[in-house]
Amino acid sequence: MKTGISFHSSFLDHKTGTGHPETHVRLESILDKISDLPSQSFEWKKTFKEAPLSFISMIHDPNYVRLVGQVCEEKGSGYLDGDTVFSPNSFQAASFAVGAGVTLAQDILDGKLKNGMALVRPPGHHAEADHAMGFCLFNNIAITAKYLQTQGIKRILILDWDVHHGNGTEHQFYEDDSVYFVSLHQYPFYPGTGSSQDRGKGIGKGFTLNLPMARGAGEKEYLDQFQMVHKEMETFQPEFVLVSAGFDAHVKDPLAGMNLHTSSYEKLTEEVKKIANTYSAGKLLSFLEGGYDFHALSESVKVHLEALAI
Repeated sequence: MKTGISFHSSFLDHKTGTGHPETHVRLESILDKISDLPSQSFEWKKTFKEAPLSFISMIHDPNYVRLVGQVCEEKGSGYLDGDTVFSPNSFQAASFAVGAGVTLAQDILDGKLKNGMALVRPPGHHAEADHAMGFCLFNNIAITAKYLQTQGIKRILILDWDVHHGNGTEHQFYEDDSVYFVSLHQYPFYPGTGSSQDRGKGIGKGFTLNLPMARGAGEKEYLDQFQMVHKEMETFQPEFVLVSAGFDAHVKDPLAGMNLHTSSYEKLTEEVKKIANTYSAGKLLSFLEGGYDFHALSESVKVHLEALAI
């Protein structure tokens, strides 16, 4: 079976303005870099529907979702929070970003694809239930996890290796013992969450694992942290693996201070594939999150995809 890649042209129409790091050029650079991926190993998904309100509101307050649609239509452009921009087509792009994840997840469930990556923007892991945050409008990965639960998946691993802690995703599943959230992130750093003391609450206690790392951490430190992840998964045994794949821990990234290299992302991908192959029959889906050096981002996404396809 092939590795799926979901993409929609609307993602390029989410305009953030001159000088904003989360620009459509990020995706354009990725598309250019991966244009030669072999068709015998990869299947592109470019025709799918926008996620309806009923899907998005599995995570987000319906009033917030409607508000995003309303401001995009009526105001045209502006800020939803201090650094999260909207433009006339942002609501559509964000709705298609959710649809991209759900579509791939269903194809993986149906055995049509072995795994996949949703090449989406706006990104999602900072978005909270009732507000935008950190360039993110809707929490793409969290909504896909909720969707998988409606399809009978009982145990889901969400692993977030973006350099910034995925606060929005953590908050959604902090009291949920069916979704194990793991985050490897620079700490202390934006958004200020992600302490190793935060392990979940109620029945979700022990189903959140934050692995904060100091500025300057590199490949060895990341791979060492995976020993803890593998140990936890021996008990949890996820039926589906979701990855918030940010590439901003790259040494060349302008917004962070970590020391991963392009080849490091191949190794991180191999680690999550071990988990998926061991417990979930290979079912793995990643979502593009951060990464703001165009060259480093595009190269890292390519090695990630090539590792998924092996």
